Amino acid sequence: MSSWDRPQDVVEKALAASTADGQVAFVVESSAANLRWASNSLTTNGSMRSRQVVVVSFVDGGAGMAAGTVARTGSPDVGELVAASEQAARDAGPAEDAVPLVTETPPGAGDWDADPAGTSIGVFRDFAPALGEAFGGARDHGELLFGFAEHGMATTYLGTSTGLRLRHDQPSGRVELNGKSGDMSRSVWAGVGTRDFADVSVADLVGDVQRRLGWSQRRIDLPAGRYETLLPPSAVSDLMIYAHWTMEARDADEGRNVYARPGGGNRIGERLSALPLTLRSDPFEPGLEACPFQVVSGSSGAASVFDNGMATPAVEWISGGVLANLIRPRAWALKTTAPATATVDNLVLEQPGATESLEEMVAATDRGLLLTTLWYIREVDPQTLLLTGLTRDGVFLVEGGEVSGAVNNFRFNESPVDLLGRITQAGRTERTLPREWSDWFTRAAMPAVRVPDFNMSSVSPAS
Repeated sequence: MSSWDRPQDVVEKALAASTADGQVAFVVESSAANLRWASNSLTTNGSMRSRQVVVVSFVDGGAGMAAGTVARTGSPDVGELVAASEQAARDAGPAEDAVPLVTETPPGAGDWDADPAGTSIGVFRDFAPALGEAFGGARDHGELLFGFAEHGMATTYLGTSTGLRLRHDQPSGRVELNGKSGDMSRSVWAGVGTRDFADVSVADLVGDVQRRLGWSQRRIDLPAGRYETLLPPSAVSDLMIYAHWTMEARDADEGRNVYARPGGGNRIGERLSALPLTLRSDPFEPGLEACPFQVVSGSSGAASVFDNGMATPAVEWISGGVLANLIRPRAWALKTTAPATATVDNLVLEQPGATESLEEMVAATDRGLLLTTLWYIREVDPQTLLLTGLTRDGVFLVEGGEVSGAVNNFRFNESPVDLLGRITQAGRTERTLPREWSDWFTRAAMPAVRVPDFNMSSVSPAS
């Protein structure tokens, strides 16, 4: 096979070569560009292109339908790839998530015949000069800037033996900027997610960094304990994303996660938040657009290879503070007579009518902590979704409505689900970059929130 074969042609060749009872084939054509800098100087820049080819074959061996997936990068021999996936299916036992393949074309299926979208280093044409100016400003202030900017474009072509031909372009981008004092004793962070870099303001990012470095000039040591805490949108997103990732209906129905109801069943219909908070996903959310159909290479509690091509409409996971939906592939939906729901690659938390900015929330704080980001988040207990992690790059003490200085870092222990019930104020929702999960998840919009008793379980030496 020539490396010049169009992605659509690769999919069609795979489908034509199939001798199985069913097949899903998809090709993801990706391009990426990046800039990296350290100590007020650009260090590297580059671009890359890649291709992934995935074939999922379905074989009924008499005891039930089995599935086998094989994936390759570059330009593999399609015939060999199909044969390998069919052999994998024959070697596998009957799939417990087996259902008929999807036949209905979802909304937003895209133009199958169009060429793949792409990106290049040119996406930084306005960003790079502004970054150069920021380097000069940082030198004038005796400060150092470190960080990176990345932009990617992935075009997916998905075809099935049931006749689906679906295409989606997914742009994604992020900027992470660290500012440090000249002696490296103080460190702060600012970041943003973007689709095309047209909405990225280097001046705003640098302004955030300089303001936090200014706050950090005074150091205040505090002990572990429970503190009134303001979490900015980035920190909120890292917690809510984990709460969303674990929303598997089967685990809840079988008593294995925080959404399980004591005594059996799940907690759908239960109030999780006193505030009317809504946690939702929508593939057509402006600025956070994501794939409107399922693209799945392997089955799990949150997704099924049999659901490839299934529409992923807007869904409210928590509605007005009440748990409304869990992630439920079609097979589990049929077993439980509940509606099938699928993950969407974005997440929004909002409270209707909330307009306060983080700055206004700080001004209304008598005494409390203001965080910047969280990192090294790990699960401690799935039954309560207790998480542990560290604060990073700026914890500040607020006194009398103003930031009075920087505080040492902490280890925290909190459950995002329990936290929902203790939030006393949520600000306006704005696009944010999850710092901990930004390698996998960049499309989020969250408010800053106030928690009266956030658990800082121990002091951390992390900077």
